[in-house]
Amino acid sequence: MENAAEKLPGPLRRLYEWTLSWAERPGGIHALFWIAFIESSFFLIPPDLLLIALCFGARTKWAKYALVCTVGSVLGGVAGWLIGWGLRDTVALPLMEFFDSSGHTREKIETWYAAYGFLGILIAAVTPVPYKVFTIFSGMMNYSLPLLIVASVIGRGFRFFVVAAIIRAFGPTVKPFIDKHLEWCFVAATVLLIGGFVMIRYL
Repeated sequence: MENAAEKLPGPLRRLYEWTLSWAERPGGIHALFWIAFIESSFFLIPPDLLLIALCFGARTKWAKYALVCTVGSVLGGVAGWLIGWGLRDTVALPLMEFFDSSGHTREKIETWYAAYGFLGILIAAVTPVPYKVFTIFSGMMNYSLPLLIVASVIGRGFRFFVVAAIIRAFGPTVKPFIDKHLEWCFVAATVLLIGGFVMIRYL
């Protein structure tokens, strides 16, 4: 993970290193929950980083770490939705300006939702689209909260369990590849997951 950190600006790199430092502390699993929670609405560093570090340290606990990360992320997604729904002008819009000043991500999410409904939410939950933008914008647009929760459980759970399972199965040998190609792994996994839904629907 060091190569990724070297490319970050100073403040973000320190935040990155602070996040990873929890892997060496007794409260690492609690930090994983809360980092996954706040990343769903405003935190800049994805919880995958701490999840990977914890799994490297205790590979037999990979499923427990993935579950904690998923629960934290889904609950944080609900909080993000509530921010967008109830605090649109005071909190949600400033956060949208900070994370998505061009509006391109919001346009993409809106297009996916209009075209694909539930699958559009699922795409946004798994792919590298910033999840915090997705959850807050969903609340602003009053998209279905139950659909958001179901899609988040499937999408975020799929993402975190795949990452943790890779570490469990292959260990440190996959570290350089994960460092370089993690987001593209999520895109490929999304294609496979959606293909499975299509097969179930039409076969």
